[in-house]
Amino acid sequence: MRHEQMEVWQRSKQLSVAVYRELGGLRDFGFKDQITRSALSIPSNIAEGFERFTEREKFRFVSIAKGSCGEFATQTLIGIEVGYIPEDVGQQWRSEAMALSRMLGSLLKILASPSGASR
Repeated sequence: MRHEQMEVWQRSKQLSVAVYRELGGLRDFGFKDQITRSALSIPSNIAEGFERFTEREKFRFVSIAKGSCGEFATQTLIGIEVGYIPEDVGQQWRSEAMALSRMLGSLLKILASPSGASR
């Protein structure tokens, strides 16, 4: 299966686009760089993993994407608290990040199973 066909990749790409659009004018470049990188890391690592040759590499990159979900959710919470991200937007992002994390967790279980190696 191509990564572009996966719901988790499509949704994580849309989240990344939303973050870039929402924070385009933010002048705290350190914060903006960090949160956009963590959001961008999710679909990028899924794509990289599914372009690799071995199941071990695929698992590793999907695992990194899952970690980036937690990083992004944390940064979003901080962004809300310091006033960079509107509460309603931030809570929607956090909810989506946690949904993506659960989806990636399920994918990792499939990849780790003996029958997952053939996918």
